[in-house]
Amino acid sequence: MFCLIERQVRQALERDGDGTMPGIYPGRRRVRPTGRMILHHLGELQLRIRGATDLPTIILSQVVQVDLLDLLGLDVRRPRWLQT
Repeated sequence: MFCLIERQVRQALERDGDGTMPGIYPGRRRVRPTGRMILHHLGELQLRIRGATDLPTIILSQVVQVDLLDLLGLDVRRPRWLQT
């Protein structure tokens, strides 16, 4: 999974530009993201659960998280869990 995530992000970056992105490392220099850094940033996502009938909300604390989720083709506004 580690390698597949890295591969998908890198392929998406190459389609959209030069294969690099800012924000992965401090200083916002443009680099090719590694699987380790991708999972580091996504590992900081938080899930807020309010009540039994409310859908959970994903809390994004960094712009790079939004960019990575977009590159992975994930839309946090459209959850995949079943509604009860």
